[in-house]
Amino acid sequence: MFITGRVDDIINVAGHRLSTAEMEEIVSSHKDVAECAVFGVHCEIKGQKPLGLVVLKSSEQIDAAQIQKEIIQDVRREIGAVASFRDVFVVERLPKTRSGKTLRKLLRHIADEPQYNIPSTIDDISIISEIKAVYQVNKIGIHK
Repeated sequence: MFITGRVDDIINVAGHRLSTAEMEEIVSSHKDVAECAVFGVHCEIKGQKPLGLVVLKSSEQIDAAQIQKEIIQDVRREIGAVASFRDVFVVERLPKTRSGKTLRKLLRHIADEPQYNIPSTIDDISIISEIKAVYQVNKIGIHK
């Protein structure tokens, strides 16, 4: 038996139950994406909306804006417009535990919660300020 889902795997976007794992699989299949995380953040209109954070493979010739556009088109083509996947941002790195698991719940809480707990298992706490800066620049969640 294999469990392929996560607790935060299903988000509710305007009454549609969508799988963030499915979106994440599409995003990670892009040739320039090294790793990614897709999770739901609060949306006043739709309840939740998907947000993608990607770490790009190292290359000097990568145009981040073009990659974002391609990823959004890929998700729209595979899942449809109902996914409302419009926000994908390039980050230097993702917060992980010492064992290498991406802290998606922490990413969601940084966006949605004014106060959140930082897990003691986080590998590098300085990543949090990097993620907050990306959220503030792009007006994500409470950082509008």
